[in-house]
Amino acid sequence: MLNSENLRVFDNNRPEFKPYGFTVEKWTPKLMSRPDRHNEIEINLLTGGSLTYLINDRKIKVISERLAVFWALIPHQIIQYDQNAPYFVCTIPFTQFMSWQLPSSFINQVLQGDVVNATTDKEYQYDKYLMETWLQDISAGDLKRIVVSLIEMRARLHRFALNSMPAKWDEYQEEDHPFSMIDLVERMIIFIARNYTRPIKNEDIGKAVGLCPDYANAIFKKSFGMTLNQYLLQQRILHVQRQLSVCNNSIIEIAYEAGFNSLSRFNAAFREKCHCSPREYRKRYLSISPATDLPRSSGN
Repeated sequence: MLNSENLRVFDNNRPEFKPYGFTVEKWTPKLMSRPDRHNEIEINLLTGGSLTYLINDRKIKVISERLAVFWALIPHQIIQYDQNAPYFVCTIPFTQFMSWQLPSSFINQVLQGDVVNATTDKEYQYDKYLMETWLQDISAGDLKRIVVSLIEMRARLHRFALNSMPAKWDEYQEEDHPFSMIDLVERMIIFIARNYTRPIKNEDIGKAVGLCPDYANAIFKKSFGMTLNQYLLQQRILHVQRQLSVCNNSIIEIAYEAGFNSLSRFNAAFREKCHCSPREYRKRYLSISPATDLPRSSGN
């Protein structure tokens, strides 16, 4: 067990997108003044109390003694917690996670921005033991034990996925994705995350990873089930949803800030994705938590 001096806390000055790498650590809850983003799959295991994340425009509560898994590239921010109980945080690099051939239904749910929670707390003691063991192995720097930890982690996520959403057998029979392809997809994701507010096109994304646009689009669609344009549009809409739910900036300002250069295109895309107008969405979801201390500006 780690003492209080070893507990990690979120650094509000940490650069956006800076990777944590493969880690298992113990953290103490802290309100976050801004969202964090890093391209790893994150696993949380709370030893007590609960945390409430703001993930894009949704408040999601993670309760104690149940594994919670989410994609940390999606903006996530702790806006509330009810105990100072330490919690385990495990970060798994995106390429590693994608190479584990987990059930596609589970992968899709994680990559769509959902927080996948364990359905019961029956396995808490086992999960706590695993987390403590992995933490010790990684802290010791023993390569053989770290490899064993990775094998155990992969197996645990397979069982977690099956318990969370029963998968069909054919989900385990899919064609393996070469590691090099996963790496290319990850680089495209990071490029889009850094640049979606700019007027980028498939040509820009392909050039960033050294591929022709059509091939880049093909391997991206194979991994994500959507085209680069669809994914780019999704990221811009998610940006707008978050801003509409946390600030009073004008809708026009938010749309242009998100990378839209046509209001008619923005309004059509937003209504198609959200089934309402931006103004209706704002009335429904605008809710700032006092804990986040976010600035409000006058808008239309």
